[in-house]
Amino acid sequence: MPAKTGNNGKVAPVRKRHKKIRKMVQAQGFVTIETLVQAFSVTPQTIRRDLNTLSEKGLLCRYHGGAAMPTSTENVAYNERKVLCFREKQKIAQLLAQHIPDNASLFINIGTTTEAIAHALCNHKRLRVITNNLNVASIMSANEEFEIIVAGGLVRHRDQGIIGVATIDFISQFKVDYGIIGISGVDADGTLLDFDYREVRAARAIIDNSRSVFLAADHTKFGRNAMVRLGSITEIDALFTDRRPPTGLSEVLSAAEVDLYVA
Repeated sequence: MPAKTGNNGKVAPVRKRHKKIRKMVQAQGFVTIETLVQAFSVTPQTIRRDLNTLSEKGLLCRYHGGAAMPTSTENVAYNERKVLCFREKQKIAQLLAQHIPDNASLFINIGTTTEAIAHALCNHKRLRVITNNLNVASIMSANEEFEIIVAGGLVRHRDQGIIGVATIDFISQFKVDYGIIGISGVDADGTLLDFDYREVRAARAIIDNSRSVFLAADHTKFGRNAMVRLGSITEIDALFTDRRPPTGLSEVLSAAEVDLYVA
């Protein structure tokens, strides 16, 4: 059966509707099936199918009568994260790359946003890059002028990240010009949050051993919940994002004199 038309009189493609559903759930915390039926002018059965699909992909948690964002203990699957906000991540990456000079030394950590940044940096000259992300190492090794140093440790198969005590010890041997990190969530008070404590400890080592720290985070990370605390956004030097943060977080950034760049 073809999709029913929405309030604007046009057929709402399934993917577009799924994206809007996720945005509504993120903004409201929990959204009922009835609310979604009214918002998209479709049947309850259609919304239930949408929620089941999004739940199976790990993008939402399905509950009786509605849906909420995923729990704070488990991240979205890597292959799904690669395509989420893809254009936004590219814009952020291009903007951040403009603030990295040639001949710089860098840390780049785990994440799909930092992998986009790795692509954006590939036309730079003579970068020295230390990373605990095998995907970043593979991307940037295409430039023969780059010196790529890969941290030791345990390879996390789902996303090719490298974690563990050996990773922290390795990172702590260096002091670089720029630490480039991604994050899973930023709380309203500026707390930086992630899902894997081992990944957080590696990111902490990057912050502690970088002269300047750049955080790359698209707008979906603002207000997103995760269980493990990395630190505070006040500890970074610049935030690169695709939309202005909510008012409370913007005030935290301003008070801490953190530079804000919006792609």
